[in-house]
Amino acid sequence: MRDIDRSVGAVLGSAAGDALGAPFEFGLPGSFRERFPDGVGTMCGGGGWDPGEATDDTQMAVLVGESLLERRGLDLPDLFDRFRRWAASEPKDIGLQTKQVLLGGDSWDLAASLHFQVNARAAGNGSLMRASTSAVYFAARGRAASMDAARRISALTHGDGAAWEGTAILHELVRVALLGGDPVAAVPATLAEVTPAHRGRWSRILAPGWHPDHATEFNGAVWPCLGSAVWALRTTGSFEEALVAAVDLGGDTDTVAAVTGTLAGAVYGAAAIPGRWTSPLHVPLPGFGDRVLRADDLRDLATALAEGSRPS
Repeated sequence: MRDIDRSVGAVLGSAAGDALGAPFEFGLPGSFRERFPDGVGTMCGGGGWDPGEATDDTQMAVLVGESLLERRGLDLPDLFDRFRRWAASEPKDIGLQTKQVLLGGDSWDLAASLHFQVNARAAGNGSLMRASTSAVYFAARGRAASMDAARRISALTHGDGAAWEGTAILHELVRVALLGGDPVAAVPATLAEVTPAHRGRWSRILAPGWHPDHATEFNGAVWPCLGSAVWALRTTGSFEEALVAAVDLGGDTDTVAAVTGTLAGAVYGAAAIPGRWTSPLHVPLPGFGDRVLRADDLRDLATALAEGSRPS
């Protein structure tokens, strides 16, 4: 399988997971299988979401991807401005912490750190959820460059280094998958690249015996979110099975499934994503006119990111 197929799988898979999980957000574990007892889930809508409608997770991922392409690399002020324009348009869903950082009036290079100084809590999963596009773009640059970019993008909205490191881990696992490797097997080597102050906790969360039931925080936090995504990939054998396992955990279902979809899509490729999930998929982009991206638009975006990132 060519890496372009896996790249499309990562971006499209994340969006599909986002839209699949959105109607079940804050629900109890088992809600997905209760709705679809045969395990064959559809984009059902609910909770204020139309069937196939992606949330802020995918909206922000699109903004990241388009900034990388239009600016021909990482332009943090530009990316922050896009985020702020989107947040100011009152999107249907936006994380409280992200909203406070983006609309607080502080500059791009200070907003997240000032928020963290005041609140001392900034380890949400909001930078994991938008990482599919940046993970694809930076994969060709190598492990160190990709993980560094992940940290810098995360730090735009999250002042806690735990969120930076979680996003960096996701970037590296996706990079491994895009090369045809096994991201689960790559976890130990990836952990060796994590900042020492955070390595111990991430090692526990990503250990083979860890289960989402072991989480000590709601899965809206960065640790159980990524841990659950890796667990879903590790314990299933297909894209669809991984996404069903992720959504059925309950809680922050759209983001856990989006992160799972990023990983599983990079492993299994775009062809593994069911057509019944991609055909109704749509991504409104508040703050940017009446734009609504469909599955083909996400395929084009992913292809451009994969091709545009290759060193000349």
